[in-house]
Amino acid sequence: MFVHLVIWILKAGYPDSSMPPIPTVNEAFQALAKQLEDLYPTGEALSIAKIVFEDALYIKHGAFDSSVLSADQLKILEAIRVRLLKAEPVQYVLGQADFYGLKFWVNPSVLIPRQETEELVFWALETLKELLGPRQEAKMMDIGTGSGCIAVTLAKNRKGAVVRGIDIDPGALEIAQKNAERNGVSIQIQEIDILNVPQEAFDNEKFHLIISNPPYIPFSEKKLVPAHVDKFEPHLALYVEDAGPLIFYKTIAQKAKWMLEPQGALMFECNEFNADNVRQLMVNENFKRVELKCDLNNRPRMVRGFLAP
Repeated sequence: MFVHLVIWILKAGYPDSSMPPIPTVNEAFQALAKQLEDLYPTGEALSIAKIVFEDALYIKHGAFDSSVLSADQLKILEAIRVRLLKAEPVQYVLGQADFYGLKFWVNPSVLIPRQETEELVFWALETLKELLGPRQEAKMMDIGTGSGCIAVTLAKNRKGAVVRGIDIDPGALEIAQKNAERNGVSIQIQEIDILNVPQEAFDNEKFHLIISNPPYIPFSEKKLVPAHVDKFEPHLALYVEDAGPLIFYKTIAQKAKWMLEPQGALMFECNEFNADNVRQLMVNENFKRVELKCDLNNRPRMVRGFLAP
């Protein structure tokens, strides 16, 4: 009974009266990837299928062979397949995502960590080396921390660092705390609306680095966002009003001037379509050595500037 169910699920094409063998690991993998091509490019479909088999079925890609899946594995695979074919991101289906060599819990309260943000974190770690060298304690703030992927990764890769993650969403902060525990680091988390918090709330704190991946997609550009992103990921963390597309950048830049140590760094992830505007905003706010940096796909996605001494 269950074997027939799985064969129908994977669209193996057998008549109802036949009794085909249980699919091998490789056959099941290829069948899932093929179905996902209805929603994603071939390379991405293969990548998603690989994540499912490795993270949910615990079968490493190098071990995809002629062995067969167990009944439990087939049951898990079917439950995952149903959700994936509704375009739900694999990270939400599995409840976790990879980022900078670490594992993070995710749910629809937080954005799925992305490669561009990994590049921002790498640049931030290099910036800290420039500012402080390898040994001096660093104090950092991640504004709009979400899953905590930035804050946790900075704490994990910078020994002795003091890292604070702030966010307006208590659900996101709960996930961030769990991710800190999962990855064996301690971060300070705080529920703060950066757009409305009074400046005096930070009067007694100074940071070497302030970093943020704020909402940056104007609602007018919503049509450019992949459907699965718009449907499943939190709009609070994605979109900003057309009337003030740079409101988070401007507010953070203004408050950062009071929160940074002399020569401290402010770093942003940006929308490629407004990145130069963010760069100019930081220049206008009197940050020095403001630099716009492209990602690995040669799209302008990151900006860095330093507080004047």
